[in-house]
Amino acid sequence: MLTSCPIRWTLPWGGSTQFVEWETMTDVASALALLKRGTQEILLEEELVKKLESGRKLRIKAGFDPTAPDLHLGHSVLLTKMRQFQDLGHQVIFLIGDFTGRIGDPTGKNVTRKPLTEDEVRANAQTYKEQVFKILDPDKTEVRFNSEWFGELSAAKMIELAAQSTVARMLERDDFDKRYKSGQPISIHEFLYPLVQGYDSVALEADVEMGGTDQKFNLLMGREIQKHFGMEPQVVMTMPLLEGLDGVQKMSKSLGNYVGVDEAPGSMFNKLVSMPDSLMWRYFELLSLKSNEELESLKREVEAGANPRDIKMELARELIGRYHGEEAAANAHKSAGNRLAEGELPADLPEVEVDFEGSDQAPIAAVLNRSGLANNSAQAKDMLGNGRVKVDGEVVSKDHMLDTGKSYVIQAGKKRYARVTLR
Repeated sequence: MLTSCPIRWTLPWGGSTQFVEWETMTDVASALALLKRGTQEILLEEELVKKLESGRKLRIKAGFDPTAPDLHLGHSVLLTKMRQFQDLGHQVIFLIGDFTGRIGDPTGKNVTRKPLTEDEVRANAQTYKEQVFKILDPDKTEVRFNSEWFGELSAAKMIELAAQSTVARMLERDDFDKRYKSGQPISIHEFLYPLVQGYDSVALEADVEMGGTDQKFNLLMGREIQKHFGMEPQVVMTMPLLEGLDGVQKMSKSLGNYVGVDEAPGSMFNKLVSMPDSLMWRYFELLSLKSNEELESLKREVEAGANPRDIKMELARELIGRYHGEEAAANAHKSAGNRLAEGELPADLPEVEVDFEGSDQAPIAAVLNRSGLANNSAQAKDMLGNGRVKVDGEVVSKDHMLDTGKSYVIQAGKKRYARVTLR
């Protein structure tokens, strides 16, 4: 068992030295087993063990460019692992890349990504902050913006940073290599992205940086940049992509195989309980905050003859409770099936807020899409065209507009309901 240990650090952008007192609630072996669960790769695992053994409150960093504010369970895989670090007593840094978002992350793209405007970054960042605290503990989370340090970084410092890599090194990235060989243009500023992300780890004194498997190059660059600035290199942890409900392709709204974080409780319940049994443990490993011992107990129940549907219901209740509250989780099954009489509303009518800041009105199709009452824009238009959408009990057309600042009871099809507030 590790003991209480005071630590101190000085913030590189000029903040005051801070003292933090903490106590690890578990031993290193069990902590490591939990952190490894579902993880794709740890570089280097022996370094992570040493950091855990030190008794320090580790600083766990993950960066998010605010380009996709509507989260689904696939996005929550990384956040769930961050929450596990928090439950072990560590500090999480949720870094919103408002500066890097203006560069545009080229990861996985075969063309230069269009940079975001300052207004787009600000709006998307606010939506992220509203959603991620359904998973993360706000008392153990620092929300930071990398414009804090890059907004004042001198040209000389940027040149020093650019000198830490070579063109040949950058072309080791698979996406850059493919574009170069196919004659597609690569802008100079795209080469800066991995370096800028790496410097974030210097500014935040990260002990561990987490990201998806497609971020491996950028995460490793952080280790090299930290070494240049005389720091102990961070451990890199990559998380896998979550398969969608079809069990084949990655979870994606465009593929319709997703479960939205803000989706109605009954819809979430129905989707999770109906997923293939083969996906069940994968979802538990990557999305549940249950301990390894609890998961092993559930597996033994199935081996002893328990119905897998009952186990999936337990996962559904955990996730619905996280995103909608315990009352919604307890009643989600009531609205999961088509058992309501004409005009009847479910007992657990979910409450959804949708942001249309700066607009006096919002089109019903956009409201359906953003609230999770439709899987995508195409489905929203289809339901509206077939007269399957009601607002406050009245069928509406695709041209219907809703006033912001008001709440509406919306029914989409036979199974999806919500009280939607437009802000």
